[in-house]
Amino acid sequence: MSEAFVKIDLHGLRQDEAVRVIDRAIASAGPNTYQIHLIHGYNRGTNLRSMIKDWYQYDRKVKRIIPGDNPGITVLVLKELY
Repeated sequence: MSEAFVKIDLHGLRQDEAVRVIDRAIASAGPNTYQIHLIHGYNRGTNLRSMIKDWYQYDRKVKRIIPGDNPGITVLVLKELY
């Protein structure tokens, strides 16, 4: 992936499936990828949101985890923009 901001839709995925998709995205992130926006949804996506925060807070490639523009999105920051 060479995009600066990558969006991944996780709707309908179980936690183990979502982990595989997210791990692939992190592994394939290029040097110009700053953020990965994970779209998990709000009502039924809260389990995925919690899993993302718990699972990826210790990933060495993830600098920090921030909420997205709405409660159904979580952003993994891989590189700071400045």
